[in-house]
Amino acid sequence: MAKAKTVYRCTECGAEHSKWQGRCDGCGEWNTLGEEVAARPVPTKSAGAARRLGGSAAMGDGGSVAVAPRLAEIRGSERERWSTGLGEFDFVLGGGIVPGSMVLVGGEPGIGKSTLLLQIAARLQGGGRSTLYVSGEESPLQVKLRADRLDERAGDVALLSETLLETIIATGTASAPELMIVDSVQTVFTQDLEGAPGNVGQVRECAARLMRFAKETGTAVFVVGHVTKGGGIAGPKTLEHIVDTVLYFEGESTLDHRVLRATKNRFGSVDEIGVFRMTQGGLVAVENPSELFLGDRLSTASGSAVTALLEGTRPVLVEIQALAAKAGYGTPQRVATGYDGRRLALLLAVLDKRAGLAFSQLDVFLNVVGGMRLGEPAGDLAVAAALASSVYDRALPREAVFLGEVGLGGEIRPVSQNERRLGEAAKMGMTTAYVAERGVPKRTPPGIRAVGVRTIRELFERIFGG
Repeated sequence: MAKAKTVYRCTECGAEHSKWQGRCDGCGEWNTLGEEVAARPVPTKSAGAARRLGGSAAMGDGGSVAVAPRLAEIRGSERERWSTGLGEFDFVLGGGIVPGSMVLVGGEPGIGKSTLLLQIAARLQGGGRSTLYVSGEESPLQVKLRADRLDERAGDVALLSETLLETIIATGTASAPELMIVDSVQTVFTQDLEGAPGNVGQVRECAARLMRFAKETGTAVFVVGHVTKGGGIAGPKTLEHIVDTVLYFEGESTLDHRVLRATKNRFGSVDEIGVFRMTQGGLVAVENPSELFLGDRLSTASGSAVTALLEGTRPVLVEIQALAAKAGYGTPQRVATGYDGRRLALLLAVLDKRAGLAFSQLDVFLNVVGGMRLGEPAGDLAVAAALASSVYDRALPREAVFLGEVGLGGEIRPVSQNERRLGEAAKMGMTTAYVAERGVPKRTPPGIRAVGVRTIRELFERIFGG
């Protein structure tokens, strides 16, 4: 069979080239051209034939008239989801695995992607749903050794060690599994392209065909994707648009817990997180993440503040640690872990201008405990309080939580869904919540008191005195 014609497309600007070259003529970027299958030419209709169909030749080229039913005429209902038994995993997916869906699981090497998916396969196989695990990176013996270490019994999971896409799809069609896992998409290649596995064209084409296989057969397909140094899934960004759900597996290599985050989900809400703890027997779901992140907090240490993040629909309490120390040499350092460095510089300027706290001669270190990332502005007030606590070297109240966005004028602005955040804080034993004056809820959960403050200067006067 003759191979399909290939072209080279730029991943930055989308420009198409007939042959590979080091630099794209469209945007000027280097090493951005990837191989992909060219569109097959289609016969064109003559102008007379187009007029007989009531249109122009350009409008009718390459296609036929299709019937477009109205939405009210479409029959069917949402298919029942499959529960894996891992509550955190089902929660992130929106209630379980949707038959016929395609899920992309991304993460750094060694973070636990293969372990998690092998556990999912073992649980579904044990529940009577057939599974097929396709390993393109590890040998069957390596997969078996991992399975032997798990608490779940994965001995009945079918294992295929293969990287050729045509063989994978043919095997999946013949065995008709309800779940197929491909580990990883960067190792799979198709004979229709001459490029090596893992390049832009191979990844896009293989993902598109696996998606088509999932929709046509009803098999749920999970594919593993590697993460680059920049934090994105290797391959073109359009790979995320092909699949139904994108899950990122995050965590520090020095910590024993992992965070599974949904950044795209056609069958549920996005930005949901599930927390797992890595053990010898595999990944164990953590039912109360707030308790995990606050478990080792010291009550007498300065520079520690607590805030409530909203991860999707779930409020999670995290600790913010700040350390301001005299600079030893040269320009003072600004180091932030889990927090945007530019946002930290902005808050330091606001504290200097509006609250009289000078950081020009101080090194500043900020850390969001537990490997979490503080992306929403609701944690600004906790960051400011932790920095002030370190400068004054006085500990903040242990049972206090700080919720609010800090403006350039030093004003504290309200954040969304304060009631849910306060409910989680009360459940974790917090008794006082410092919030924006306009953000004090009419009804606060039992056991916690909301204190409204207008500016950061007013907050510091309340806590540290004049």
